[in-house]
Amino acid sequence: MIGLYIGSTTGYAGKNMIALSLGMKLQKEGLKVGYMKPVGAVPGKTGEKIGDEDAFFLQEVLGLDEDPTLVTPVVITHDFKIKALAGECGAPMLKIKEAYDKLSADCDVMILGGSGSFLHSGKYCGVDGPSLVKKLGLKTILIDRYSKELNYDYLMCAKEQLGDSLVGVIFNDIPIHVMDEVKNVIVPFLKNNGVNVLGVISPDPIMKGITVRDLSNRLGGKIISVSSKSDKIVENFLIGTMQVENFMTHFKKHKNAAIIVGGDRSDVQLVALEGGAPCLILTGNLYPNDIILTRSEVLGVPIVVVRDDTYTVAKKMENIQVSHKLRDIVKINQATQIINSSVDFPAIKEALGV
Repeated sequence: MIGLYIGSTTGYAGKNMIALSLGMKLQKEGLKVGYMKPVGAVPGKTGEKIGDEDAFFLQEVLGLDEDPTLVTPVVITHDFKIKALAGECGAPMLKIKEAYDKLSADCDVMILGGSGSFLHSGKYCGVDGPSLVKKLGLKTILIDRYSKELNYDYLMCAKEQLGDSLVGVIFNDIPIHVMDEVKNVIVPFLKNNGVNVLGVISPDPIMKGITVRDLSNRLGGKIISVSSKSDKIVENFLIGTMQVENFMTHFKKHKNAAIIVGGDRSDVQLVALEGGAPCLILTGNLYPNDIILTRSEVLGVPIVVVRDDTYTVAKKMENIQVSHKLRDIVKINQATQIINSSVDFPAIKEALGV
């Protein structure tokens, strides 16, 4: 049995996408795959047992049905943090080791999902990524998601700590304007320093998409029309504070963009509806007039009303785009295709010895 830890240089880098896709691919190869998330950062409940929301989801998709208290033996609740900071959280690493031994006993490959930053998250209670990898004897793949630049210094530090246990890194969300630099400069540099690059993934609008229903919930809004179409996918957003003529020019360049607009801007609202926007987000808790509501129903475009002002909603949208979780079958299928086309799966299999 071999254990593979999927970590990342920052939070929301795509760990779930990689862990799930690799798990499914290994299952198709005929291997028995187990999964655990040793440290859960998103507490949730199934029945009376506490676990991690991401872990619940991955278990379900992989067809596993293990005890949540084993799958996520350490859940970072507020109470846990207080006890840990006071030195009273017990022995979390021991709990993780015992759970890992039980879950992996009958598996060919055990996939472990990381939380937050590989090098740093959990350091205060001794369950950071490097400590887990060394304690459990795991191989490691790191995900580095592009945000202004790549974290090659971080990756070098990880290599120093892990040595041959580091299988390699997968770069995620690499925009087209830096792709040449990544492939021709950064990848060779890392390879020369012992860090294998296992894949370079371009941004994908479907993976960043979110349904109107989920978007409304995340914004604390209310869908006031065409709720039956709330499963439409929003890939981007556009702020409709400009004059109609200027708005139309920008609108044509942004397909599948939710339009964030003041509830009193019926001119912009009408253009967005007629242009086929996936939804309108009306700010300031202002409801639209009857003409807008009628066109919304006729055209099948949901309208979401939120209390916040336009600027606040736009900032929330930016955060949602970064942190929105992999949760629906469309994204699962897309993630699988991305892994197949962009990640060196044979190299991963060779490193794992399977």
